This record gives sequence, structure tokens and C-alpha cells, in this order.
Amino acid sequence: MAQVTTIHVCVTCRAADEPLEPKAERSGARLHSALCALASDEVRVAPVECLSVCKRPCTIGFAAEGKWTYVYGDFSPEAAAAILAAAQLYATAPDGLIPWKMRPDAFKKGVVARFPPLSTVSEPST
Repeated sequence: MAQVTTIHVCVTCRAADEPLEPKAERSGARLHSALCALASDEVRVAPVECLSVCKRPCTIGFAAEGKWTYVYGDFSPEAAAAILAAAQLYATAPDGLIPWKMRPDAFKKGVVARFPPLSTVSEPST
């Protein structure tokens, strides 16, 4: 079975001019719905209550077993197809590191953070 890439989507993200309620109409929730509608079996779309990047809505993250995890911001609900295309690039990169030249512009400008795979995190020396 092929490895599944997870796209974490902050469903509480909202633009500054969006109302707090109803939550289902926030940009993040709409992006989550759009991604779910387009996702294939190789991609898991996971709603997250908050990714703590409130100044850069909408925020997403790519994660997979043994790969670097990336967090990206500044997406609109209309970016679902572009996000899924980038998730395919992530899925084909053995370590999750998409070469800079291959990244779509939104993924060059939107990087918030990246984290090493848990399997490569070493214990602190004593």
C-alpha cells in the first residue's frame, strides 16, 4: 500500500473581515471542504482546530511517516487544487523535501515552518 500524505487544515482560520460565526463559513472550514471534495485515496485531509498561525490564514500542513513536516500559510479556499498538486510533489519526495525550483510560488512564499521526521530527532546529550 502506498504511503498516505496527510494535509492538516486549520478549520478555524478566517480572514480579518470574516465573522466569527458560523464557524462553517470561515475560510479554513471552506478550504477543508474543498480539499475533501477533490482529494484522492493517497491523501488524507485532516481538520485541525488551530495551527497557531492566525496572522497567515488559511494555514495547512503536509505530513507523512518518515518525512519532514511542513506548515504553510496564506491560502484561500479556492487554492484546493494547487494544494493537492503540491501534496503530490510532497508525496513523491522520499524525505518530503520538495526541491525549491519545483515548488509552486505559493509554497515558496507561504512556508511558515518545517520539522524533521520524528524518526530522526535525537535525544539530547547528557
